Amino acid sequence: MESQTKTIIYQVFTRLYGNRNTTRKENGTIADNGCGKLNDFTPTVLKNIRQMGVSHIWYTGVIRHASQTDYTSYGIPRQHPAVVKGKAGSPYAITDYYDIDPDLAVDVKQRMKEFEQLVERTHEAGMKVIIDFVPNHVARQYKSICKPRGVKDLGEQDQTLHGFDPQNNFYYCPGERFAPYFDLYRGEPEPYLEEPAKATGNDHFDNAPGRNDWYETVKLNYGVDYYAGRIGHFDPIPDTWQKMTAILLFWAKKGVDGFRCDMAEMVPAEFWAYATKAVKKKFKNIIFMGEVYNPFEYRHYLESGFDWLYDKVGMYDTMRGVICHMESAHAITKAWQQTDDIRDHMVYFLENHDEQRIGSDFFAARAVKGVPGMIASVLMYKNPFMLYAGEEYGERGMDREGFSGNDGRTTIFDYWSIDTLCRAAQNKLTADEEQIFDIHQKTLQLARKEKAIVEGLTFDLMYVNHHLQRQYAFLRKADKELLLVVVNFEDQEAVIDVNIPTHAFDYMDIKEKNVIATDLLSKEKLAVRLKKDGSVRMSVPANNARVWKMKL
Repeated sequence: MESQTKTIIYQVFTRLYGNRNTTRKENGTIADNGCGKLNDFTPTVLKNIRQMGVSHIWYTGVIRHASQTDYTSYGIPRQHPAVVKGKAGSPYAITDYYDIDPDLAVDVKQRMKEFEQLVERTHEAGMKVIIDFVPNHVARQYKSICKPRGVKDLGEQDQTLHGFDPQNNFYYCPGERFAPYFDLYRGEPEPYLEEPAKATGNDHFDNAPGRNDWYETVKLNYGVDYYAGRIGHFDPIPDTWQKMTAILLFWAKKGVDGFRCDMAEMVPAEFWAYATKAVKKKFKNIIFMGEVYNPFEYRHYLESGFDWLYDKVGMYDTMRGVICHMESAHAITKAWQQTDDIRDHMVYFLENHDEQRIGSDFFAARAVKGVPGMIASVLMYKNPFMLYAGEEYGERGMDREGFSGNDGRTTIFDYWSIDTLCRAAQNKLTADEEQIFDIHQKTLQLARKEKAIVEGLTFDLMYVNHHLQRQYAFLRKADKELLLVVVNFEDQEAVIDVNIPTHAFDYMDIKEKNVIATDLLSKEKLAVRLKKDGSVRMSVPANNARVWKMKL
């Protein structure tokens, strides 16, 4: 039996993480801008990630996806640039579910072996491996060259004269050619040709996707007839269910410990119940993390076999509002209450590849403003926390990379390198960045080792602290250890009184007494009189926190 521990997921965009080429030419090729490799995750690099407090690494973008880089000399089919976003392409436009992206390999012919060795190294460093499973859509020119013997390719046996057929893998527009809003040549002598046109990944069912559609992808068919008003045909089991479950089992056999399932709610929950059951039967500890944005569907997807779900619409949006001074800190209480019954399954985060960097001009402009939100998100409850590589240094993401443009996000479409990661590798961080790293590392390490955080009770103190608008306070307790956590979203130091009600003493079995509290972040001491309906006076530094530990 594994000892209980806090789950800390570290998302790395694999192509960018180890790239130390700082050319950063807009719309640059792989030759111009370089590309990170699987082998950049050396035992030393992995040890450092582990030391930060990380339990799981999510390697984003390792399965082969559409790209404008030519690997035909290795027998890899070339993609038409008209249906690839950016020079490097989106990792969510998969071209072969059974292959590793050649960009990530030092020796392209050995790319699968390099991935298997990475899984081994990650496990040796004491962490688990999560990869993306992209179930809703594939690249327009999907073609598997690495599928196991006897496996039929997606679409290979489709009846293309039928717009919908329960056993087809794709949806079609019979008799119509693919005619999007853009030029189908994109500098090539021959145009991209698709006839009949397939439906586009974001549930766009005609032959002419627009600029904001996921035009580089095609929608997979799980037996739902969208043309007839979303009627499900799940008996007999649709062919796509079997093919996609086989793909999950293929990667689980490689030693992958979990799947982050892209746009999980665009795929019927019935499929997930079928697939998760089949995979967990053979690999009982495997984890499924779902990207589900509709709070009304959360419980439905958890019942269908998901272990964790993104808490985007609740906690992320709320914490962003509080960090940007758009909402009072009391909103955090409302956010966790929405998912109180399923809280241990909700993944808290402040950044990922879809969201803007905290330090960008589009979010808080200064990364330090996110620190109190990070500390609260990590220490509040027992549920997982996710950190995006670069966030721990205050990466700003204010680059104009090419297809991505300057939008405050770190690109997923271009060959690029991440400024703070490059400088961290050379010990050239600024004092502010070092401070941000230090507070992240301290907080994550606390979350992994403090019993009160790993398995303790939580008591939200906000209902008796109406005067706190820019601070958030709560208690954590396990055995004879009590933590009083107060985070400060203000840009200046706050001197405040935090009330602790009788109910907290009763609920957590706290005795009234005088104690000396130690702030686990700064090591400062504070004499505290624990008294029912009493208060604790303290100063909390700007954009920071106090984590007072008391032995009862």
